[in-house]
Formats: sequence, C-alpha cells, structure tokens
Amino acid sequence: MSTRYATRLLTSRFQPTLRLRQFNNHFPRKMATSVPKTMGGILVEKTGGIEVLQYKTDLPVPTPKEGQVLVKNDFIGVNYIDTYFRTGLYPSPKPEILGREAEGTIVSLGPSGDMYGFKPGDRVVWMASGAYAEYTAVPAVKTHIVPSGIEPGIAAASILQGLTALTLIREAYLVQKGDWVLVHAAAGGVGLWLCQLLKAVGARVIGTASTSEKIELAKKNGAEFMINYKEEKDFVGKAKGITGGEGVAVVFDSTGKDQFENDLEVVVRKGTVVSYGNSSGAVPPLAISRLAAKNIKVLRPTLFNYIYTREEFEKYTVELFDFITKDKLNVRIHHTYPLKDIAKAHTDLEGRATTGKLLLKP
Repeated sequence: MSTRYATRLLTSRFQPTLRLRQFNNHFPRKMATSVPKTMGGILVEKTGGIEVLQYKTDLPVPTPKEGQVLVKNDFIGVNYIDTYFRTGLYPSPKPEILGREAEGTIVSLGPSGDMYGFKPGDRVVWMASGAYAEYTAVPAVKTHIVPSGIEPGIAAASILQGLTALTLIREAYLVQKGDWVLVHAAAGGVGLWLCQLLKAVGARVIGTASTSEKIELAKKNGAEFMINYKEEKDFVGKAKGITGGEGVAVVFDSTGKDQFENDLEVVVRKGTVVSYGNSSGAVPPLAISRLAAKNIKVLRPTLFNYIYTREEFEKYTVELFDFITKDKLNVRIHHTYPLKDIAKAHTDLEGRATTGKLLLKP
C-alpha cells in the first residue's frame, strides 16, 4: 500500500471505526505476541455454592473463530448475574467459565469476519462470556477500544454496570429533568451508577440502603434523599412524603421480591416499575390486572437486548465513556481480588458486604 493511499485513508471524513477498519484490512492478521497453550481460569462443572468455583491452571487457551478476537485479560468484572449462573437460577450449559466482561489486550484475530478495525496490541474492553480466565475469545462486535484517558481497570469496572444503568434511564424509562426516581440498593454497583447518571441528567433521586455508611456513599454519588429500609417501617409513606404525596415516576429495583409490592404502591399513576435483578429472590407471579389501578408499566429488561446490534453497543459505550471523562463520574472499585480468590469475591458480593465494583486480576 502506498504512503499516499494510507494518508488519504487516515485523513478522510469517514467515521473513525470505518477508517481504522479500512486501514487494517491492508495488513495481514497475525499474532502480536506468543500465546501459551494453557491458562489459569475458573471452571464451573455443576451448579451450587462457592465450592463449585474451581481454579484451574491447565485450561486450554481458546482459539478465536470467525468474527472473534483473542484477548489477554488484565481486569475482569464480577457481577451479581454471575452468581445466578453459578447457582442455576439462570440455566446455562455446564461446564462453563463464568464472567461477562473484561478489559485487556488483543493478542490475535480470528481467521475471518468483520474485526471493526481491531488489531493485535489494542487495549479493549469487551462484553460476552467466559471472562474468569487469563484469555478469552470474544466477538469483535461486542468489543470496544478503551479511550486513552481511561485509567487501567476503569473500563472493566464500568462496561456492564455502567451500560446497564445508562440503558435503564434511556430505554427502560426515558428519564426527564425533574423526574422523581427511586433507586433501590443505591450504594450497590449499578445503584451508584444510576445515582450519578440520574443526577447528571437532572432527575431527583431517592435511594434506599441498609446501613448509614451506604446511605452516605449514595448521597455523595448523587442521591438527594435516602431511606434506610431496615429502619423505616413505613417505606412507602416516607417516599411519598418526600415527593409531596405524589410518588415517583419510576422505580429501578435490583432487589427482586422484597421491595416489589412497595414498588407498585410508590409509583404515580402511569408510573413505571423496572425490575432488573433478584438479589432478594425472584419476583413471584403477578396478576396483570393489578396494574390497571394506576395504569402502571412493569418491565424486566436485560442489558443485552438494549445493545443487541453493533450500532447500539457503540452508541451507548461511547456515551458511557463520555460521562466518565467529561462529567467526571466516580467509578468506585470496592476491591480487586486475585483470580484464584473468586470464592471470596462471590461470598462478599452475595453477603452484601460490598459497595461498588468487584474486579479480578489474573
């Protein structure tokens, strides 16, 4: 390829992703560094408690297939949904390597398929499956370059929980400036993201938490009012009192069954209840006729259906990184555990002993 042509590609008015893709297509796909044949990782062969989390050092390093990139993971995100797949609450084939997100470096590309301009050596963050390992072969379509201004570990701590919160306020319920919003578990991983993003878009946030420490943390991250649900006997009355008796436009609830009945009571007429987690157990079956009293909307969304296409994934990932860099959002990392200590990480997460993001370091 001539120098003149390369210059034209790099200075064209095409979108950056397309420009990079065109440039890289003129070079052979090759491995940037040597890759071992085996790796460390966490294998789950059956459902159960933390005892099923087996640390192995002889797992085969995956070979990227069509449309995939092989990433050497530097930081791995731990999420509550991982415990659902471990326990069997969410069925999944076994054996499997858990984990839905990580940040690292591309070491090789698959033999064919759209690589979206990626090349070995790129620092990326990705969302797929099989993260609890030193290496993961992941779809290029769910991989994104980490901006240079993002510190190591921040992308892994942000991508799943941050995109969850962002798509909730954009898609599950389009939050408007001045809306009253109730956020359960406001000091948790997604909860802290919701508090910050909601404040950034001008909403008024009421949060819930179980300790004074968590209440203060949520307030520092954007919650205007907080309710200790373990001490407050009339939770609904308290929340309605804060809003002048009206109630809230939307509830974002990651707890599941424990607060669901309160959620239905506290929303306004034509309000929305967004149930996106099961930390207290799954919501029991609901008679749909109950919603008619106030024309309530109830959603049970999943992030991956909001970022199904490449365009959706890029749109929200770019917006998320903009919030982090321009609005200076606080990406709180609770603790970074060695990969082999995954049982400790799950124990802390399920025991509600954490505030913010849990990471693993291979």
